[in-house]
This record gives sequence, structure tokens and C-alpha cells, in this order.
Amino acid sequence: MASKNDILKFIEQNDVKFVRLQFTDILGRLKNIAITERQVERALEEGIIFDASAIAGFSEVESSDMLLLPDINTFTIIPWRPQHGKVARFICDIKNYDGTQFIGDPRYVLKKSVEKAEKLGYTFNVGPECEFFLFHTDSEGRPTAKTHDYASYCDLAPMDLGENCRREICMVLEEMGFEIEALHHENAAGQHEIDFKYSDVLTAADRIMTFRMVVKTIAQRNGLHATFMPKPIFNAFGSGMHINMSLSKEGKNLFNAGNGSMDISDVAKMFGAGILNHINGITAVANPLVNSYKRFVPGFEAPVHIAWSHMNRSPLLRVPAPKGEATRLELRSPDSSCNPYLTLALVLEAGLDGLQKEMQIPLPVDINTYSLTAEKEKELGIQRLPSNLLLAIEEMKKDPYIKEVLGEHIYSKYIAAKEAEWAAYNNYVHQWEIDNYLTAF
Repeated sequence: MASKNDILKFIEQNDVKFVRLQFTDILGRLKNIAITERQVERALEEGIIFDASAIAGFSEVESSDMLLLPDINTFTIIPWRPQHGKVARFICDIKNYDGTQFIGDPRYVLKKSVEKAEKLGYTFNVGPECEFFLFHTDSEGRPTAKTHDYASYCDLAPMDLGENCRREICMVLEEMGFEIEALHHENAAGQHEIDFKYSDVLTAADRIMTFRMVVKTIAQRNGLHATFMPKPIFNAFGSGMHINMSLSKEGKNLFNAGNGSMDISDVAKMFGAGILNHINGITAVANPLVNSYKRFVPGFEAPVHIAWSHMNRSPLLRVPAPKGEATRLELRSPDSSCNPYLTLALVLEAGLDGLQKEMQIPLPVDINTYSLTAEKEKELGIQRLPSNLLLAIEEMKKDPYIKEVLGEHIYSKYIAAKEAEWAAYNNYVHQWEIDNYLTAF
């Protein structure tokens, strides 16, 4: 672990001239303030003041001055910036002007959940699978609705035209400390996936934010537009952010049933039960956009039902073929437009709630849930995820555990922002309405 002096020495010896102080608002959007190398020591010791009233969900104008405090463990060079007069970055925590913790900082919410787990002796490990689309841009560099290629799952060049862009993204990520495990073309035209190695949950959340920045930047440098919009194309596969997770204690994976078992442990089942119990309330955060719910359509590999299974990819929660210490649960509902700090805090705390209350997981569902009729759903006692953002917000309000994890500040401001988003969408006259009603009535 680097020290403050190590960082300052590195900056001096490696011609670093600018440093970006990055942070995330409550809606999951990456922000930053740049400083020169001469201000870095002050930033590390005192923090850098910024206007928090201009950031979604942070503060009012009457108390707008807040501090960005760099986390020295997140320092890295930004590889695509000039090598003469390099640019580096820190991910920052946010403090009130008097130095106290700002309770509206999404990263702080996750850090609190991590501390809770650590007091119980647990480490929560996460490996995200981030999907995205590449689109052509027009003559002015603005995104179009035309995909970069018409390839499908695991196709090769020349069908897969995103191969070079993906490779460049991976090279940049590796320079920034990522370990890339796999990359490939996804099901839909222009859709791609890059998987990086699991890590502790806070590092994973930081990496998700970094990943989005890198993907968008390198795509732009290749004349393309990258989007993490969940469902940009009608009647095509949407983009998810599957969360592979495990809980460890003293270096041992507690989800591993041991002795070559193909099952998961009781700890994993209680943890999974907690997630299933709270998933309705989590959904408005894990799937935060009006568009997120266009992805929850049977047959397009996004879950619709609140159920779990071994290996079966249709339910919400599945167990990829268990492999000893690699045993994990995969939550398939979140998408990459979410705030990863808030989403992962809620998933972790839901799992811990399942453990502390010794919740019993329902029987696994080993049939294709996309084909379930309403009668069969009732017979099996299986519920559906909320089908739109408004219903998800209502479910969020029903679960007091969500408010407890997020805190009053983020909880109330997040709901207000999402209710406004739904109202704006609901008041808009969409092209579908014009196409279907203008001449018919």
C-alpha cells in the first residue's frame, strides 16, 4: 500500500502535471475536478473544496462547500493522456467542510456496509460482468442508433467489428491495474462484454466506475459511441451487469459446500435468501432507468422472476457450476447504468440480513422460467420483478431495510429524482403512440 510520500515522490519523478479527483453522484454518474501537481499535497492533507450544490442529490446552495479527500489506494496514471505532462487520478471520499463525513456520499454507504461485514468477520468478493453497446457516430461525433456491426454471440472478425476497440480497452484497463479474464462479442448486434477478475466489493465498485470511463473514452477515440443504456434496441438483447459474488472468512470461501459437492453451503443459501427477500426493494437502485425495465422481457436472457437455480440462466439468482473455492452466486438483474456503490451495498446487506435471520431459501426452479404461465407462477409461488420504474419505486418504499442501508439523505433524494424521471417519461408523447393512434382515432 502506497503512502502519501510515495505518491508525491512518484508524481515528481514521473512528470505528472495534472491529477483528476473523481467521485460519483447518487445517480451513478462519474464526476471530477482536476488540480495541478502542486496542489496534490494539500489535497491529500486537507481536501479540495467543491460546490456540492451542483451535484445531483448532494446538498443545497446554503451549505454547498464540501471537500474531496483522495483515497491514495486508487491513484493511477490515465494511460491515454499525453506522456509528457502525464495525467493521474484519485477516487475521492466526500467530507463536509468541517471534515466530518458527508452522509450523502455513495462510496461512504458501501464502506459502511463493508465495515459491518468485517465486524462479522466477512469479506464480500464481487466479479461483475459488464455489457455495453458500440454505435456509429455522425459527422459531428454525435451518437447514432446504428450499431457498429451485426455480429452475434462470440462471433469473430470480420463479423465482429468491435474486436480492435475491445482489445484497446483491455490494454488500457490492464495498464490501470485490472486483470482481464475474458472478452467477447455478446448476443445483440454491436454488443460486447469484458470481464475482469473479482475483488473485494469496494475495489469492485471503484473498478466498475473506472471501467465505464475507459470504455466510453476508448470508443470515442475509435470514432464510436459506447453506451451502458440497458436496452437501446427494440426486440434485441439488453445489457446487464451480472454480479458474481461470494463471502469469505479467514481466506476461505463460505459458499463452498466442500468435499467436491455440486451444491452450495447453507451460508450461501441464507445469503441468497436475503437477496431474494429484498430484491423488489433493491430493484429501483439496481435498475435505475425507465429504460431498464425494457430489458426485463422473457426470452432475452434477463430475469423476470424472483427465483434461483443451479446453472439454469433464466431465474434471477443462479449458481454457476460450483467449483470449490470458486463457488459463487450470480445475481442477473442489475444493469450497468446503476450506481455500483449503492447497488452493491444493498446486495451485501440483504445477504447479511439473510444470514443474521437464518432465512430459508425456497426450492430451486430448474425449468425455463421465461415460459411460465400466470397459473404456473401461482402454483409455484413465484413472483415477478417490478415491471417498470414506478412499481420499483413503490417496492423500494415498502422495504424499510433499503432506507436503513442508504440512509435518509440518499434514500429521500434518490426517490425524488426517480419519481421526477418517471413523471417526465409519462408525460412525454412517444413515437409508438403517434404510429398507433394518430390515424386510428
